[in-house]
Amino acid sequence: MKILILGAGKMGSFFCDLLSFDHEVAVYDPDPRRLRFTFNCRRFSSLDEVDDFAPQLVINASTVKYTIDAFEAVMPHLPSQCILSDIASVKTGLPEFYGSCGHPFVSTHPMFGPTFASLSNLSSENAIIITEGDHLGKVFFRDLYSRLHLHTEEYTFAEHDLTIAYSLSIPFASTLVFASTMKHQDAPGTTFKRHMAIANGLMSEDDYLLSEILFNPNTSDQLQQISDKLAELKEIVDARDSARMKAYLDRVRDNLK
Repeated sequence: MKILILGAGKMGSFFCDLLSFDHEVAVYDPDPRRLRFTFNCRRFSSLDEVDDFAPQLVINASTVKYTIDAFEAVMPHLPSQCILSDIASVKTGLPEFYGSCGHPFVSTHPMFGPTFASLSNLSSENAIIITEGDHLGKVFFRDLYSRLHLHTEEYTFAEHDLTIAYSLSIPFASTLVFASTMKHQDAPGTTFKRHMAIANGLMSEDDYLLSEILFNPNTSDQLQQISDKLAELKEIVDARDSARMKAYLDRVRDNLK
């Protein structure tokens, strides 16, 4: 299959490395300096080069802020039956775009990133495939993720956004609260250092990505749960109530099972 990857960042390069030995792959990035880190593929720094390539599948690995812009820029250079795909962690605006673009599409979300995951060993990681997508496109990504030993689930766009509000917004918000109250430690303990590593990894992500994940319409309800549980914990601590603390800790352990 002829596959065009939009964006030569970490995930774009990852998909290029993954696919280029079994498919004819081209990578487009408007910044030719970023193409230095791609190999075994064709390198495009101009969209006019896409015309002759005539891809059958486009994988949009642009940053979340530019996902739809990248699609709109490349569409005049694509065959009519070319399948559009994205790997965005935030799907805001994509259902509407796909509904009017005139191309078959498939939307997925690899639930890992270059900051925390080991891209050479993904057997403990997950991926989501959006159910509304084109059948052949879903088969392609289901097979691809299976070869990576990813656990894959299928969600609708709406279910995806709700899941992301829970699985990303809660840890993101909790980490931001931890980091915003942090003080320098000359002799940090193991737990503190682990939280520090998570916080530093999170803060290395793109500000727009963090904002868009937290601006998910479902995030507010999740933040309210954090606020309620934190208020309950504060009450227990202020009262030094051992019985309530024991019950609180037991509920936490039950949640982790």
